Order: sequence, then C-alpha cells, then structure tokens
Amino acid sequence: MSAKKHGGRRRTGAASKKAKAGSSRTAKKRAAGRCFRILAINPGSTSTKIAIYDDERPVLEDTISHSDLDLSEFDKVWDQYEFRKRMITETLGEKGIDLESLSAVVGRGGLLRPVVGGTYKVNELMIQDGREGYQGQHAANLGPVLAFGIAWDLGIPAFMVDPPSVDEFEPPARLSGHKDIPRRSLVHALNIKATARMAARDLGKRLDQINLIVAHLGGGISVCPLRKGKMVDANDANSGGPFSPERAGGVPAMGLIDYIFDNGLGREDAKRALIGRAGLVSYLNTNSAKEVEERAETGDREAGLVYEAMAYQIAKEIGAMATVLEGKVNAIILTGGLAASKMITGWIRARVKHIAPVRTYPGQDEMKALVLGTLRVLKGTEKAKAYPESVETLLL
Repeated sequence: MSAKKHGGRRRTGAASKKAKAGSSRTAKKRAAGRCFRILAINPGSTSTKIAIYDDERPVLEDTISHSDLDLSEFDKVWDQYEFRKRMITETLGEKGIDLESLSAVVGRGGLLRPVVGGTYKVNELMIQDGREGYQGQHAANLGPVLAFGIAWDLGIPAFMVDPPSVDEFEPPARLSGHKDIPRRSLVHALNIKATARMAARDLGKRLDQINLIVAHLGGGISVCPLRKGKMVDANDANSGGPFSPERAGGVPAMGLIDYIFDNGLGREDAKRALIGRAGLVSYLNTNSAKEVEERAETGDREAGLVYEAMAYQIAKEIGAMATVLEGKVNAIILTGGLAASKMITGWIRARVKHIAPVRTYPGQDEMKALVLGTLRVLKGTEKAKAYPESVETLLL
C-alpha cells in the first residue's frame, strides 16, 4: 500500500522508499553476519516496557511508568500514542541507545482480529483495528502502532508477534451451547507459544512434531492444548476455565444470572465483579497468591481450601484439554508467575501426572518472546505473515 495511517499520520510514497531502504539495510546486515539490534515494546495500562536486544542478548530493559496525571489528559488509550512514543525515544536517548543502530522494532499485539500464530509485519489494517479496538480496548493495542511509528522514522521493519487474538481453534471448539454466544480465542498466546517452543527444544523435538498442554498461570489462567504447535482450543481467562487470583473463571450460569439481577448490576459493574473482584479476591480479599500460600502454610484452613480449589480447577481443565488431543500428550507445561509455587504445581502434578510428564517453566519473558519471534523472521527461519492471516484463510 502506498499510504499507511498511524496515530494520525499518513505514510507517503517517500516513506515507502524509506522503508524499502531499511529492508535493504537489514538484508545487508544479515549478509554481513552482523547481529540484529531489536527494540521490543510492551504497553500496559500504566507503564510501557521496553527492551533492546542484540540478537538474543539483552542490552537494556526498562519500564517507563505513567502516572494518573500523565494519562488524565487523554480521553482514549489510543490518544496516548504520541506521548508514549516520545517517552520511549527520550528514554532510549537518555540510556545512550542510538536509534540508528536498530534493525527492527516489535510491539506486543492487542485485541485484534483472530489470526494464526506467528510474526506479522505491521500494516495499515492492523493499526486501524487497534485504533477501533476490534475485540476490545486495551493498552496493548498501542503496541503495533508504536513499533510502526518508531520504525517508520528509521526506515526499518516493524513487527507484532503472537497477539492475544491468536485463533487456531478447531471447528467444534467454537461452539458454546448457544448460537449467539460463540467461544472466542483470547489467550496468553505470546507466553504460551514461547514456552511451548522451549519445551519442544528441551524434549529434543520440533514443535510441529508433538502435542502439548500448556497452562499459563498468572493473574488470569489459560489452559491450552497444542496439536503440533497449533492452539486448537483454550479457555478465555476472562470468562471461563479455572478461577484465578482476581478472575471468576467459569461460574454457574444460572447463579450468575441471579447474582447480577439480585444486585442490580449494570454491564460494567458485572464485568468488574467477575474480573478484578473475583477469584482469590472474592474469597480471601487479596489477589496475592504468595500471601494466600503463607496463610495456608500457617494453618489458615479457609486459605488452604481456596488455594487448593484453584489448583483443582486448573488440573480439571488440563484433564479436559487432554481429551481434545485424544489423550496423545507428550508433556504438560506449567508456566507463568504461579508456576513458581511448589504448592500449586504439586497439587496440579498429583492430579495430572498420569496423563503425561509435567514440566514447569516459571514466570514469563514477554520481551524476549517478542524478540525471538522477530529474529526468526530476520534470520530467515520463519516467514513474516501478512495481517490478518486466519485459519479460514489457510483453508482456502
């Protein structure tokens, strides 16, 4: 396309030539065997995380905090584009990073159109979908446009890797039980895919040779079966599956209807009751798993019961997802912040170890996952996808 809008700007023919020059510069670097310097950007509600990597070696990681006062002048998240872009470039300058040394920029993806997993070149439609909030408004929708805006100024490529809207569901997984309420694929795709690749490497296999069940255990919990690398089903952490530190998961439908009407809740209040005020918060008035674990260890029976119930629901979801793979599971992977808990992982392992060996990969490194996805394209081991590439597109 000859014109690309981003944050209110239009990309001109001259800019297109600049981008081509950047692609040529990147190709020359590859041919010369030099390392690629990549800027990764991960926007959150009150901060923007940035990282600089030389190939797989971290050079800089920083979190730029945004106060309520900073953000109060913006009516919409999208309006923060120029502000956040300026903060990123100023911070990099203060840290002594020469922007001209960059080979590419990658931004975390947001709530975009359903797409298959992989690394995507940022394009006009992606930016437009982020601006409009195709599947909802979220600060992460700024990731691609921030990457594009900085890359555009430098004439280098901009990418997005495995956004939350990755959708590789098989047809039966899309039906919920009511034709007007389809099941959506909105999951922790970036960490799930990255951890699955690590697990495949550790198993001495290619990801497309094995079946895995990956449970991302964080503020939200996603349990996802991967058939030869494809996320063929998953629970939406906001509306189904296990409860988590602050989300309700799949609560009984009739009880939920009664709760909403009995308490006279509007749409937004009902959402807050299920996302933010539920899970551990609802039972124990805290979203700190560490605190709950300490209470359980010191004899708080209620804390112990609630904490074990969360592990019980995670294990039950893993068991359900094993049926999606007809029981053919090479490994069960536990990742995310809660995977560091021996108590939680021990309870889960005891219930699912008969299905497949259980491996733990505590924490998540979203910045490195963004960089690795970009490197696979820059080094030619993976081809960049054109947004939006969907399951339906691949079947045509």
